[in-house]
Amino acid sequence: MFSQFALHERLLKAVAELKFVEPTPVQAAAIPLALQGRDLRVTAQTGSGKTAAFVLPLLNRLVDLKGGRVEIRSLILLPTRELAQQTLKQVQLFSQFTYIKAGLITGGEDFKEQAAMLRKVPDVLIGTPGRLLEHLNAGNLDLSHVQVLILDEADRMLDMGFAEDMERLCKECEQREQTLLFSATTGGAALRDIIGKVLKDPEHLMLNSVSQLAEGTRQQVITADHDQHKEAIVQWLLANETFDKAIIFTNTRALADRIYGHLVAKDVKAFVLHGEKDQKDRKQAIERFKQGSSKVLVATDVAARGLDIDGLDLVINFDMPRSGDEYVHRVGRTGRAGGEGLAISLITHNDWNLMSSIERYLKQQFERRVIKEVKGTYNGPKKVKASGKAAGSKKKKVEKKAGADKKGAAKKKPAAKPRNKAPLASADGLAPLKKRKPAAE
Repeated sequence: MFSQFALHERLLKAVAELKFVEPTPVQAAAIPLALQGRDLRVTAQTGSGKTAAFVLPLLNRLVDLKGGRVEIRSLILLPTRELAQQTLKQVQLFSQFTYIKAGLITGGEDFKEQAAMLRKVPDVLIGTPGRLLEHLNAGNLDLSHVQVLILDEADRMLDMGFAEDMERLCKECEQREQTLLFSATTGGAALRDIIGKVLKDPEHLMLNSVSQLAEGTRQQVITADHDQHKEAIVQWLLANETFDKAIIFTNTRALADRIYGHLVAKDVKAFVLHGEKDQKDRKQAIERFKQGSSKVLVATDVAARGLDIDGLDLVINFDMPRSGDEYVHRVGRTGRAGGEGLAISLITHNDWNLMSSIERYLKQQFERRVIKEVKGTYNGPKKVKASGKAAGSKKKKVEKKAGADKKGAAKKKPAAKPRNKAPLASADGLAPLKKRKPAAE
């Protein structure tokens, strides 16, 4: 029960109003330590309830502070606009019975309006790195009084190239008393570097291993001959699978637009979401998808984080993601909060080795599935290595190179023959001609 936590009565009232009863594992582990003021480094899967795990302790620290608001007291840093907007809603819901005010700073919104909001000095500032730095450089933002800094989806921010921006913003909050860092994956060297720089004697909480990230989701693989064949499979799945909402992921914006166009031509109610869409269109697509006016969303990885949508039970990877972490974040859209979901990856011969690498990363083997109505000729490589990758590709390259070397050597031999040329013949062909000495000038 949430009442077991030493939370302010106004926050417990909000928790009860929102019908939060049993804390999730990440909330049960993180909230007591965060309330003690400890720095935390938490690995928790998408959809595990981690937002409440850092929002409630943060609000508990701020709820009894007296006096007028003269400084920004906390900063929540996130990778995407969608995730920032979702977090703002959570903060507002949990703080509804308090006087705590929150503000949002992301790209795609009016800069002057944001500057005006900052002049009102919100207690909790939520934002993305790029736009926050723009306001910092413009003199609109003062973070010197921040008490609590929260880095959510820190691994994703690093993947998006925000390492320097994150470090700069952390330095601006150098007087802070507590830092909480959350990520869905264990990350790599870059994440370890950030942890070493921004956390002080942190408590490490590993709420899930990588192999458990998609525990509530069935993961399947369907082989395909080419992209047109993949599109036929997608059409079949959308017509025959039982689902409430589905997301189709691609690696490029152009492909997302193409698939969206083909779906609309087939009278499928769909929306498309990617980085080239302006903020208004992105908001509209997400809201309509949440409300159910559309059952299908075609998206690039811009939508792989920060979407918390009820009833999302089908994820189709039209393209395999480029890393195991990205796969985890895509699949994390479904099977949330203990629900069930289905993730299907479409695999051509070009995708096989990447799929095998992701299987090894997750320490899982995806279920192989064949749909007879749209079955193609490609069923996977003829030979497979112990690693699961296709066998024989490297050997062919070596043989080809060796063959090329032989051909090259053969071509060089005729070039070495000029020394053995026969002497020039005379006009009548009977005797060789003698070379004339050049006449003296």
